[in-house]
Amino acid sequence: MDIQSICVMGGTGKTGEPEKVERFELNMGDIISIVGPTGCGKTTLINDIELFANRNTPSNRLVMINGEPISEDFTFDPRKHPIALISQHTNFLSDLPVGEFLKIHAKVRGGDNPEQMIGETLEFANQLTGEAIITTTGMTELSGGQTRSLLIADAVIIGNSPIILLDEIENAGIHRSRALELLKQFKKIFVFVTHDPHIALLSDYRIIMKNGSMEKLICTNPAERKVAGELGKIDNLMLNFRTYIRSGQEISEKMMAEQMETLKLTN
Repeated sequence: MDIQSICVMGGTGKTGEPEKVERFELNMGDIISIVGPTGCGKTTLINDIELFANRNTPSNRLVMINGEPISEDFTFDPRKHPIALISQHTNFLSDLPVGEFLKIHAKVRGGDNPEQMIGETLEFANQLTGEAIITTTGMTELSGGQTRSLLIADAVIIGNSPIILLDEIENAGIHRSRALELLKQFKKIFVFVTHDPHIALLSDYRIIMKNGSMEKLICTNPAERKVAGELGKIDNLMLNFRTYIRSGQEISEKMMAEQMETLKLTN
């Protein structure tokens, strides 16, 4: 199926009241963040999207592709399913080496040049994580950040999924700003569940969740883009000091002042 857009029609929240956001539509290339406090229904919303809810989930939402509901045989056929969900839970049933895991997936997807796809996937993943991933490492030996980085790269490069759902990648210890920069190069629909204001403000839209309901839809404006730039500097400051501490360096006020000046964080 040639996917051009995805549309989510509102259902009901935990109180049984209709959702204030009656519908939202995303086109290829759009990025949206789902935000709100813990327990507000963010994960339920992305689960509805992944399952192509057809008024058959507790939320009573309807998810359509190209303006049409999706049949159940399409939803449950992994060969046709166009969505990749990168969740917080990354348990694997077998301890395949990374290279073998990627090779099997590339063959299943019918790639013309599996080795090239594997190389591009690893290159992508290693731009997001501090410690490089190598092909001989077992999948269960990877850290949480390495695993999430690899699965994101795998979904984008090998899976070539047109719609990718990412659940709280800020908790994975990966380079968030770099991840967004890389993902924007691909014309796909990206849906982030996030508590990170930087990710939210770099998105094209954000859905505000409350009591299991889509409360508000906000289109990111130019002023917010500027704020996102400043938050990015703070994010880079934290990442730099994380690197210093991990490498065993002793921290000084002078280092802090130099970093703030370099990142233009001084008043």
